[in-house]
Amino acid sequence: MKKPLSGHSASMGEAEVVEEKPSTTLAIPHAVQRAAGDVVEQGFERLLSSDLQVTSAADGKRLLAEYEDAEQMTDAIQRFVGLATPIVRVALRGARFTRVPWVLVASSAVSIGVTVRTGVRELQVIAALLSHRFEKATGAPPDTALLQKLTLELYLKPRRTPDVSNGRLPLARLARRWIVSGALGRSTRGKTGKALDAAERLDFEATVGTGASSFD
Repeated sequence: MKKPLSGHSASMGEAEVVEEKPSTTLAIPHAVQRAAGDVVEQGFERLLSSDLQVTSAADGKRLLAEYEDAEQMTDAIQRFVGLATPIVRVALRGARFTRVPWVLVASSAVSIGVTVRTGVRELQVIAALLSHRFEKATGAPPDTALLQKLTLELYLKPRRTPDVSNGRLPLARLARRWIVSGALGRSTRGKTGKALDAAERLDFEATVGTGASSFD
């Protein structure tokens, strides 16, 4: 990993040509994964202390469309952005960029910050829908750890049945999503919509029945 780019003065120039073969998977350091975990933990704490209610996928999509502001910038989000920004060039290289404009890298911290704040709000809305459906199906609210696991699995891979065979959160995948989406200015709204649809269709008995013991 090369030095952070903030020390370069040619903010409007271009970086050197990248000659290496583009990376297919962005490596996420453990420190960044831990920072992502702190963001998730804080986001869920705020959700559980709020009165946010989501009763359907359509309701969740409407709420996200109506939000004018993303989740507020917290210490956990700032820490994640600070750790993630130095690896933006790796993300850009993995996206097959041959030249990296310094102005793009300079704006990456802001862009990643917005993406993470929006991502936290998206996770909260998905979790609120899952919590509503879980309680309706079982008569009791889900365990917080289980709710986090289900939410992140659907958020990252909405087309797959969530794997709750263990309580390990997919923090590397989450961090990678936020870093790459932020660096390239990609919206996560479309995938979040699919995650809400998947949450609405989720069969809790079939999905959680075999893995719920992992969260006891």
